[in-house]
Amino acid sequence: MNQCLSCGQSMDTTVSWGNWLTFKRDQVICSNCSLYMDKITGSRCSICSRPSELICHDCTEWNQLGEVIQFNYSVFLYNEWMKNIISLWKFRGDYVLREIFRDEFKCAFDRVFIDQKKELILVPVPLSDKRMKERGFNQALALAEMLDMPIQQAIGRKVSDKQSKKSRMERLKSTNPFYSSSPIRKKVVLIDDIYTTGTTIRQAASILIENGCPEVYAFTLLRG
Repeated sequence: MNQCLSCGQSMDTTVSWGNWLTFKRDQVICSNCSLYMDKITGSRCSICSRPSELICHDCTEWNQLGEVIQFNYSVFLYNEWMKNIISLWKFRGDYVLREIFRDEFKCAFDRVFIDQKKELILVPVPLSDKRMKERGFNQALALAEMLDMPIQQAIGRKVSDKQSKKSRMERLKSTNPFYSSSPIRKKVVLIDDIYTTGTTIRQAASILIENGCPEVYAFTLLRG
């Protein structure tokens, strides 16, 4: 018997006709915990993935300011259960917790970018050196590594305050913390864990575009 990576309870991993399609994910998370994984379905904003019938108000404002991304696609909603899992993974170093998301994350990426995969390079949103030393790994890189695609760490990040501690207005007014470390001339998909206001993604995208990248997309695990 395996133990659920979320709640720690033992799981019966016997394969049957009823569970064989989801057997792989059931090996790392129990059926009860999987119910808390709130996958985004139905209509969503075509730019940022917020559940919406049309382009949302925030993205309308970004368009007026000068949009720099083609779109962001998020897989799950950032609910309280996800908040706890991400905290354990990102801030307490439980690296193996990324396995909870592997199948859904890769399946969604392959579906969304099915016609462009050969043209794309993944760029994980970087941490500052200080933050990297604190955590020991970059969660965006950990996600990118699950997608079986070329990865280039093409941008760096200066030391800055945590985005999670800033208000929406503070995020929008913040100076760009990123810089180019390796220009890319191909299309890029930025990988990150959470899309909230979209400021971080657009700051990173603007640096890539300024240094010769023709198009920037974003693919994120969660929509806050």
